[in-house]
Amino acid sequence: MHRLAIGLLAVMVLAFTPFASAKETLQQRIGALLSGSQLILPEGEGPFPVVIQMHGCGGVKKLQGRWAPVARDAGWAVLILDSYAHRKINTLQAYATVCTGMRLWGRERAGDLYAAMEWVRQQNWADHDRIVAAGWSHGGWTVLDAMALAPGAEMESATRLTGLPEEPLKGLVGAFVIYPFTGPGALAPSRGVRVDVPIKALVGTADVVVGNTSVERALARMKMPTAPVEIVMMQGATHAFDEIEAQDMRVRYDPVLTEQAQQMYAGFLKKVGALKSKIGAEPSAKSATAPISPGG
Repeated sequence: MHRLAIGLLAVMVLAFTPFASAKETLQQRIGALLSGSQLILPEGEGPFPVVIQMHGCGGVKKLQGRWAPVARDAGWAVLILDSYAHRKINTLQAYATVCTGMRLWGRERAGDLYAAMEWVRQQNWADHDRIVAAGWSHGGWTVLDAMALAPGAEMESATRLTGLPEEPLKGLVGAFVIYPFTGPGALAPSRGVRVDVPIKALVGTADVVVGNTSVERALARMKMPTAPVEIVMMQGATHAFDEIEAQDMRVRYDPVLTEQAQQMYAGFLKKVGALKSKIGAEPSAKSATAPISPGG
């Protein structure tokens, strides 16, 4: 009986522990991400503030392409990250392993955000002091955990990255998260975030995928350096309420709510665009990387 209990405990531990990926250098991750990501620039010479969009656990979808013009029209450059292309995770594998928590937890995927921000800081067209991280569902989990991890050994261990700068979040002025996951495995809700930037979160009152009031409570009690998270409860919104192509019975596309959410996105970018990041007093190390081609 004792051995059976130990065996069951081992199974439970494995069930809630994601598969670890191989270690990479920061520059290797940058190169890998650039191969599958998309950059959209506004008109003009720049330098432009930059918003980095991180998709949900299902991967990059058409909805990302519909949100990007909102930021572009507000004068922001948009980098749509694809966290799956270089990891060779297809849609079926994503739903079976990432969406179930078997691999690529938010704290590990935070390395993609750190790499993207490092690349942005190397670009002449980018405003290095005005970077926003935006995340949908799993992407929201990733953004918040990226803001919770401590620089140094903890970050390197969690992200499986070496060669991180002293402050990977240098230049961050805000975070915008849409129906973020805040459940088991999420670090930020229990620890809080360590960087002092505005965070706005959109939560659906009819979201039965990541939760509704439970997410609201988790975000409301999350420790913040100064101001609390600005939480907007979207009345009647399900998970992925902004996804026209959704085929999940738990999800319902709502064009009115989507328009409202996108207006809030534009408003948030306008607000934080007037700020200048105070994160990271020292410039981070830079090295040349291949340029990414603008699209859209």
